[in-house]
Amino acid sequence: MVTWKDVPTQYVDVNSVRFAYRELGADSEVPVVFLHHFTAVMDDWDPRVVDGIAAQHRVIAFDNRGVGATGSTVPADLEQMGTDAIAFIRALGHDKVDLFGFSIGGAVAQMVALQAPDLVRRMVVAGSGPRGGGGIWKMPFIVGGAYLKAAVARKDPRHFLFFPRNAEGKRAANAYFERLAERTTDRDKPISQQAQLAQLRAITTAGMHAADDLSAIKIPVFVANGDHDLMVASEHSAGMARRLPDATLQIYPNSGHGGVFQHHETFVPQVLEFLAN
Repeated sequence: MVTWKDVPTQYVDVNSVRFAYRELGADSEVPVVFLHHFTAVMDDWDPRVVDGIAAQHRVIAFDNRGVGATGSTVPADLEQMGTDAIAFIRALGHDKVDLFGFSIGGAVAQMVALQAPDLVRRMVVAGSGPRGGGGIWKMPFIVGGAYLKAAVARKDPRHFLFFPRNAEGKRAANAYFERLAERTTDRDKPISQQAQLAQLRAITTAGMHAADDLSAIKIPVFVANGDHDLMVASEHSAGMARRLPDATLQIYPNSGHGGVFQHHETFVPQVLEFLAN
């Protein structure tokens, strides 16, 4: 079976914008669409998570508008990101999907579910919280501090943002980046500065936005996070789960924003069980 490290990149035109995506995995009536994190492109998905879910489901990962190899520019609000994701999904001919959104992708997944409730069957939201969550205004300072530490240490900022800086967290970070390096050909384009700034603006604006009525999301939702998330406090994930009518909450120990990658051996089976029920 084709795996994440060698699946080819494809393109589809959506409203005059060329979207880049990759599709792999078992044939399934309902595909799982991946929505990636702040500053991420397709190459930033953990191969163990993608291949693990693709063992039983069709997986579609893509660069949303203005990200990586997809054309145009990134909008500075979550609602438009959700609208763009819906347009991409429908352009591929799907009228029912499962969503896996991580970080800002989890926020976009909520927008998709609110804007097109008939489109989404089940949803996995990891390392994310609800719009209107408190403390999001701190995000630029958290990110800026991590980038400064990363520059001094000559490391990727996610070493400091995604994983705890203890022995277990450092081992998990190193293993994560080794997995990301497994794909050596047909790599995605890096994130642009415009995309980074627009995403950061969308995140901070969402933090000050009025809270969404999450009771309108009637589908089953699996909410996951680490117990020490610096970017989106674990309490926000727990609060979101309480506001959703049909949510399951999983908090992974001794982990941060990238808890689902650090604990992928536990996370993937839980997601497969959730999607199968």
